[in-house]
Amino acid sequence: MQGGSEHEPRPGGTSKPSGLADAVYHGLLTEIANGTYAENQKLPSENELAARFQVSRPVVRAALERLRRENVIVSRQGAGSFVLARGKAPALGFAPVESIADIQRCYEFRLTIEPDAAFYAALRRNEAAIGRIASALDLLNAATRQQQHRDDADFAFHLAIAEASNNHYYAASMQALQAHIAVGMKIHGLALLGPHSGLQGVLEEHRAIFSAIRDGDPNAARAQMHRHICSSRDRLFEGRLLDLSL
Repeated sequence: MQGGSEHEPRPGGTSKPSGLADAVYHGLLTEIANGTYAENQKLPSENELAARFQVSRPVVRAALERLRRENVIVSRQGAGSFVLARGKAPALGFAPVESIADIQRCYEFRLTIEPDAAFYAALRRNEAAIGRIASALDLLNAATRQQQHRDDADFAFHLAIAEASNNHYYAASMQALQAHIAVGMKIHGLALLGPHSGLQGVLEEHRAIFSAIRDGDPNAARAQMHRHICSSRDRLFEGRLLDLSL
């Protein structure tokens, strides 16, 4: 694996446990914030979390201890760790999509984050991350064979890449944008159907992104992601972008 991943050993054979613990901490914190783990819900066991994040149990314990110190979770003797009830502060997010112009703006914003997320994913991915991206790609492949487009699998593919970057800001941004991205993906998917289906071409775009990430080629991953999002936008707008000047 290229690029000095946090999962690689340092010279001399020592690992970077603090960096791994940070990754587990941010991963769990993001999932708690977005409701994957609800208030008062029990977290998976240390063994399950260690297997999922491909780290040791001491690394998981360090991440959980940080969450406890910050009053995000609480440990109950003999029962495990549970998400604490949180204050009902307004959630951060984006205004809903209300127009075609908003869809164009969403594509613009995606172009500022997703190519770089793909770049870092190619540098930092591990086997588990590659597996998650590949699973979403398999769903897209199966749908394409049936002449269908699955926007849920499409989003899962892009989210898995953001998660593979090992930068929780990319993943959190994608999750906050999910409803907005889904609007564009759904319309784009409809545009691909018909007698001159573009589904196979879009599948090949996804395969090119996956191959670059799997092969550890960050520049190709960035370029392929940029090309794919631009192509999706241009197919949806038929090459006629709106003038968004003030």
